[in-house]
Amino acid sequence: MTFGIQNVVTSGTFSLDGGTWDVDNNVWVIGDENEVVIIDAAHDAAPILETVGDRTVKAILLTHGHNDHVTVAPELSQATGAPILLHPGDDMLWNQTHPDVTHVDLEDGQKVSVAGTDLTVINTPGHSPGSCVVYVPEAGVLFSGDTLFQGGPGATGRSFSSFPTIISSIRDKIFTLDPETKIYTGHGDGTSIADEAPHLEEWIKRGH
Repeated sequence: MTFGIQNVVTSGTFSLDGGTWDVDNNVWVIGDENEVVIIDAAHDAAPILETVGDRTVKAILLTHGHNDHVTVAPELSQATGAPILLHPGDDMLWNQTHPDVTHVDLEDGQKVSVAGTDLTVINTPGHSPGSCVVYVPEAGVLFSGDTLFQGGPGATGRSFSSFPTIISSIRDKIFTLDPETKIYTGHGDGTSIADEAPHLEEWIKRGH
């Protein structure tokens, strides 16, 4: 098996600002037959661990700190021995869910290597201050978390979010990448930079 991408969909709830919503999340297991990185840790550890199997987990890389993306990060870390990686801009969100669990701080531009392939972490604030995307140019893929979806940017109507900031992140840090890049999102169906980039002005005009 060469470098591959596996998708695990888990279901649960997202809670913030006193509200709770039912959500389905994409968890990504990427690597080869020997080692993988888990991107996001949503809701239920069992199907994620089943997908990992007996492979070594190099890291549990969290795109941001909202509870639906970090739910089972400590459980996955305990089961695999892998470190939890999260941008410190989202520590206030992490502490709402796992105040007694430490994580390793991600940095903008940091590289995480798995299966001979570099994953580049890009801080894209807006949905949350510590939101990050994970760019894998060798595979032509971007894991966008909740920063960019098919049809527009991630939600910015809740605490710690900003619409002008997410627009700047998308315009300056994502749409400058190879337009043929496939986008694998935190929820729902994927898309590509080429499909989304022409609509930036529409999103700015509608304000979300």
